[in-house]
Amino acid sequence: MRLLVLGGTHHVGRAVVEEALARGDLVTTVTRGVSGAPAPGTDARFADRTDAEQLRSALGEDSWDAVIDTWSQAPRVVRDAAALLADRAGHYGYVSSRSVYAWPIPSGADESAPVVGADADSDDGSDYAVAKMGGELAVTGYFNGRSVLARAGLILGPYERVGRMPWWLRRIERGGDVLAPGPRDLPLQYIDCRDLASWMLHAADAGISGAFNAVSRPGQATMESLLNAAIAATGSDANLIWVDPAVIEAAKIEPWTELPVWVPPDGEAASLHDGDVSAIYAAGLVCRPVADTVADTWRWLQAEGDPPVREGRPQHGIDPDREREVLASLAAE
Repeated sequence: MRLLVLGGTHHVGRAVVEEALARGDLVTTVTRGVSGAPAPGTDARFADRTDAEQLRSALGEDSWDAVIDTWSQAPRVVRDAAALLADRAGHYGYVSSRSVYAWPIPSGADESAPVVGADADSDDGSDYAVAKMGGELAVTGYFNGRSVLARAGLILGPYERVGRMPWWLRRIERGGDVLAPGPRDLPLQYIDCRDLASWMLHAADAGISGAFNAVSRPGQATMESLLNAAIAATGSDANLIWVDPAVIEAAKIEPWTELPVWVPPDGEAASLHDGDVSAIYAAGLVCRPVADTVADTWRWLQAEGDPPVREGRPQHGIDPDREREVLASLAAE
């Protein structure tokens, strides 16, 4: 397959490029050239996508069987790319997000759940949910019936710049008593970036079209299996101290950010781990075991170091002093 990847140097984009090269695809990448070197074997081109003329120049007169796009800011940028490629690419895969669903997301929501309002022509990328929805509209405006909108949820695995799994691995590596948010058997729903990449390439091969909740089944892992996998990967002597959600709430510790991946089992956020994914499994998604995801993320951290701090984005992980205070209060009871 002749594949164009808009992006391709970190997380899902990098996973797409590596998987495509391993399959023997002919891969063209377009990046700014500032967030990592293109993979050897790609036709690496450079442009600032926010400038439509730069993108036009980088694309030249070539055509591709499929495009995969990971853009998450102003929808107008996706629109410009889709417009340029409408007659030069057969299939468009867009990495969207389950954030496009109107909050609170209903429990067990499938792809028919209500979505946020958005504008494909918008130059505003400040609201992530609205930006992703606008990106979807931009894609379907030019590739209707020949595009996949992969509404990813929590994405883990190597190359993760958000910092959720990297934070847990570094915290486990330090050892000692670790605040482990309960319940132990809390079902988690996520996708390894490499499994998402493989499925998007499969969708392009098979001509699959439409919107799909692109995550594992609920319970692909639990909080306990995730953190135990981190202990196994790091070889740490960490001691998991399981803490009741009520204690975490009383301590005003923020789910999802201060305790990455975790949300309380009750309440609005619980829907982040219980979406309906029957459509994407019927369309061929396969997810690897959590132990593989965690171990490979650890190997990546060891080889390439921690992801850079992202300006203007939330930093993940609980402050060590706050963690010690909560654990000390439990021990004193």
